[in-house]
Amino acid sequence: MLEVIQIPVLQDNYLYLIIDKPTGLTACIDPAVADPVISKLKELNKNLDYILNTHHHYDHVGANLELKEKYNCRIIGNEKDKERIPGINIFVNEGDNFNVGESNSIVMAVSGHTIGHICYHFPEDKLIFCGDTLFSLGCGRLFEGSPDIMVESLLKLRSLPNETKVYCAHEYTLQNALFALSLEPNNEAIKKKIDKIKDLRSKNLPTIPSTLAEEKKLNPFLKFDDKNFLNSIGLNESSSTDNFRVIRQMKDNF
Repeated sequence: MLEVIQIPVLQDNYLYLIIDKPTGLTACIDPAVADPVISKLKELNKNLDYILNTHHHYDHVGANLELKEKYNCRIIGNEKDKERIPGINIFVNEGDNFNVGESNSIVMAVSGHTIGHICYHFPEDKLIFCGDTLFSLGCGRLFEGSPDIMVESLLKLRSLPNETKVYCAHEYTLQNALFALSLEPNNEAIKKKIDKIKDLRSKNLPTIPSTLAEEKKLNPFLKFDDKNFLNSIGLNESSSTDNFRVIRQMKDNF
């Protein structure tokens, strides 16, 4: 069983400390900066055993080497990113299992935002750390991948159980929700979601995690094959890839 500690850093990033309760082993997901991690570990009287990286962007790996030097922790990432993730020394691929103590994660390859992006799914804890692939009511921009690759990745994530908690790496929820509302201006569920987001942010509280059930219901980037949604926004493209491409372009220009 995992304890998840969410730490806001930089302008809108989240990094996470996860602690396996039976063993006390501790990992950090996507450490952008070191000081908040070091401070929290000191407060908890914990060592850092692992770093789990989802992809190579600096705001996800910026503290890798400093933390590795201080704690002698092992750094896990996609084998395809071995030349781009600083300090990596454990390579994983699609379908691999990686344990933090007694907590088992399954590696999911979800390229699109970058080539080699991965997620860590902890099925027994019903949660996933998905980096910049899936956001609350949004998805990552395509810096290296293509729409067809991203659709394949999002289909993998959409297939997970509804109760899965989605821990993404950025606080983009309000802007994503406003875009979703622009597509569906009469959607009362999105309007209620926006009210909730504004209330949380006014108290400096995170909107993350969401649940996969909520994402399936509200996130336009998971509706690329939903005929009712597509008809409502004037899309009649023949393929999920084409639909996704148009929605992504609309968001990029929003």
